[in-house]
Amino acid sequence: MTAHPGETPGTVGTDTPQDAVSPPEAGAEGPAHADAPEAPGAAEPPGRAAGAGEPAAEVAASEDHPGDVSGTEDGAPGDGDAASATGEAPAEVSAEGPDADAESAGSPDADTAPTDGPDSEAAPAPELSEAQAELAAQRELRERIEQRKAAKVAPIAAGTGLSGKAADLLAAVRAVESGEKAGSQFFDSPAPAPAPRRPAPDAAQPRRSPAPAAAPTPRATSPEALDAVRSVLMEGGAPEALARAAVGALGEQAAELLRTDPWQLLGVPGVRPEQADGFARALLGADCGPDDGRRTAALVGWVLERAALQGHTALDADTVRAALAERAVGDPDAAVRDAVEEGVALIFQEGGDLEPDETEAADGEADGAGLAEDAEPDREPVQVLLGLDRYALAEESLADGLARLVNACEKAADWSEAAASAPGPSAAELIRTAAAAGLVAHSGGEAARAEPAALIAAARGLGLRALGATHSEDGRRRLAAATGDPDTAVTLAGLLSGAQGPGRDEDGALALDLLVVLDAPQLDVESAAVLVEALADGVRLVLSGDPGVLGSAGAGRVFADVLASRACPQVVSRTPDPGPIGELVSGIGIGELHQVDAPGKEVVIVPVRDAGEAVHRTVQLVADSVPRAFSIPAEETQVITVGHGGAAGTRALNEALKQRLNPGPGRFGGFDPGDRVVHVPAPGRTVPGVVRSADAEGLRLDCGGVPVVVPQERVESSVRHGWALSAHQAAGMRWPAAVVVLPGDAAQGLSRPWVYTAFGRGERHLSVVHGVDQALAHAVARVPAQERTTRLRSLLEALPTPDAAS
Repeated sequence: MTAHPGETPGTVGTDTPQDAVSPPEAGAEGPAHADAPEAPGAAEPPGRAAGAGEPAAEVAASEDHPGDVSGTEDGAPGDGDAASATGEAPAEVSAEGPDADAESAGSPDADTAPTDGPDSEAAPAPELSEAQAELAAQRELRERIEQRKAAKVAPIAAGTGLSGKAADLLAAVRAVESGEKAGSQFFDSPAPAPAPRRPAPDAAQPRRSPAPAAAPTPRATSPEALDAVRSVLMEGGAPEALARAAVGALGEQAAELLRTDPWQLLGVPGVRPEQADGFARALLGADCGPDDGRRTAALVGWVLERAALQGHTALDADTVRAALAERAVGDPDAAVRDAVEEGVALIFQEGGDLEPDETEAADGEADGAGLAEDAEPDREPVQVLLGLDRYALAEESLADGLARLVNACEKAADWSEAAASAPGPSAAELIRTAAAAGLVAHSGGEAARAEPAALIAAARGLGLRALGATHSEDGRRRLAAATGDPDTAVTLAGLLSGAQGPGRDEDGALALDLLVVLDAPQLDVESAAVLVEALADGVRLVLSGDPGVLGSAGAGRVFADVLASRACPQVVSRTPDPGPIGELVSGIGIGELHQVDAPGKEVVIVPVRDAGEAVHRTVQLVADSVPRAFSIPAEETQVITVGHGGAAGTRALNEALKQRLNPGPGRFGGFDPGDRVVHVPAPGRTVPGVVRSADAEGLRLDCGGVPVVVPQERVESSVRHGWALSAHQAAGMRWPAAVVVLPGDAAQGLSRPWVYTAFGRGERHLSVVHGVDQALAHAVARVPAQERTTRLRSLLEALPTPDAAS
C-alpha cells in the first residue's frame, strides 16, 4: 500500500496485534436504529429517580424521534459516538446513536419509525409515500398476528415450537391475556404435559398465511389528544414537545395512560428510566417507589426494547434480572414474573427439553430461575429467554413461512441448459440449486453479485417471473446493470410498498415465481416476515449476501440464522473480489490484516496523530487528493467513520466538509442547495440525496434521480448531512472512492465486521486515515461480530432438513 504524494507511507497493521489493546466490553455496541439524525435536548423532568437516587437527565425534545446519547458503533447494528468510548461526555441528546455503555445503549423504542408524510394535525395526503407504505405493511402484519393470537384460547400453536415449562408459561400468558384465568392461578398449579414440537407443514398441502392487505392510510393525530398529553407532560415537568411522539407511541389515550401510569413514558422513543422516574415522582409524589409494579413492568419492556436496538429478539432471563437490579428494583425475580403475567414479555425455553414432572420452584419458573442449573449433567443445558411479543411472533411467522416455501417447491421447468450456459461454475451451481429448492442461501463478496444476476436472467429466459431486491437504490442500479434489464431490479422497500415491482396477484401475493434478495444480512426479522408472507406457494426465494458485513439495523439476524440452521441448500461463491481492495477485504474477512500491493494507489494509508489532523486530512483527500490522482469528483467519494459524535465523528466531518465543498448559511433548516444529505425515512433505511430547494411543503431532495419532499416538521428528525456516514449507514452501497477515518478515540468501536464493511465500500480507491495504531489489527484479528440472541435458528432447526423433506 502507498501514500498520496507528499504523505508519509504507512501500513494498515501488522500480523501480530498488541496484546495490550483490549476489545470493547460487551455493552460497547451501538443500537440498531441509530441512523436517524440527532434531536435537540430539552428541559429535564423534576425530581429524582424513584429509589435510584439519580437526578433525572435531559429528555430529548424531538417530536418525531427523540433520541438518546450517542455511543460507539461496533459490530452490532448501531451508529454511535466514538467519543464515549474514551469517556468523553456527550454534549447533546441525540437520536443517531445511543450510549455504548450498559446504562444508556440506545433509543428505547425501535418501532417508532419516521414516515415520509407530515406528522401533523391536518388530513393526510391521499397517496402514501414508499416509507409510509412500508411501515404500514409492517403494522398490518403485526395487527394480523395480534388477531390470530387473540383468537387462540387453547394452548396456542405459536408456542408449539417450545416444550416443557417454557411452553406452559407461554400458554399461561395467553390465558391471562384472554381473561380465561388469572396469572396467579398458573404459578400455583402443576405443569401440564409438554407441548409438542412444531411439525413442518405438510408437503402435499403447504400452509400459507394471507398476504398483507393494502396499507391503510395513516390517521392524523387529533388536536384534542395532543393538548391533553401536553397538559400531562407539563404537569409532570416533561417537555411538551414530546406530546406528538407520546401520542404516536401510546395512541389517542396517551394522556389518560400517562396520568394513571407515568412510567408509560418509557414507551416514547428517547426517554430513559431516570427521566420517567422523575416524571412519575412529579405526578404521584410519595405514592411511587422503585418496586412499584407499574415501574418494574415498564422497565422490563424498556430493557427488551433496548436489546432489540442492538439486534436481539430475546434476552436471557438472567440478563434481564441483572438490568433490573441495576435500576434499584429490589426483587428482580418477582418483577420478571409479574411482567410475564401481565403480558409485557413472553418466556421461551431454548436448548434441552425438560421432563413433565420437573415442576419444582414455581416462583422460579416464570423467570427461569434454576432451570439450567437443575438440569441433569448428561442433558443439554436449558436457556430461558424473555422476548417482546412482536419479535417472537415475527420469528415464528417467518419460520413457518420459510418452511412453506421449502415444502411447496415444484420442479417444473428444465434448468439444465441455463446452468450449462452460466458465466461461471458458481453461477451454474446456484442455478441448479435454485431449480431444485424453494429456499436457497447464497453467500459471497461483491463480485459474487454477478451470480444472482445470472440466475435472474436464466429464470426470465425460461419464462418465469424473476426479480432481484436490494437494500439500497445504489444496489438496485448495480443489479440492473449486471442483468442488463432495469425491470429485473427493485429495492426491498419499494417491493414491499408496491412502489416498485410487479404488484400483487388476485390473492394479494407478489406476482413472482423467483425472488432473489441481495444484501440479505441487512434483512431484519420483521421485514423478512412481511416479505415471506407476501410470497405465494411455489415461489423460489434466494437469500444472497456477504456474511462478513455488519448485520441488519433492525432486530434479528435472519441471514445468519438461515445459514447456521442449515434449513436449506447453501451455495458458497468461489468468485473472489478483484484488485488490491478485494484482496485486502478478503483477508479481513478471515481475520488477517496485511499489506497488499497497490501499484495504482488503489489503497493508501494516511497516518494521523490526533482527531484534528484526521479531520484536516480527510477534507484534503476528498476535496483535492482523490480528484487530482484518480479523477473521482468529491461527490463520488464517501467518507466513513466509526460514530456520529466525537472530534472526528460524522457531525464534525460533515461540518468541515460542508465548509469546504458547499459553504452556506443553512437557510433551509440548516441545509443549502447542493448539500449532500441522507434521508432516513424509517429506522435502518439510509437514502443518500442532494438538497435541491425548499418551500412551504418542505425540503426538496434528489435521491438518486427520485424527487423526495421531506415536510418541514420531519427535516430535523430524518435528514442530516451525508458527506460522512457510519459504516452501518453505508452498508449495501458502494462509491468509486471511500475515505475511512479512524481517529484515536474510535479504537473501542472497531470490530472485524465494521472494518470489513467500511473498507469494502470503495470500488476503485480506498484511503484510510489511520490514527488507531495496533487497535485496527487487533480488531480484525480478535473482535468478531457481537452475538445476537434470537430464536429463528432454533425454530428452523426443528424443521426437517432439505434432504429429509425430499
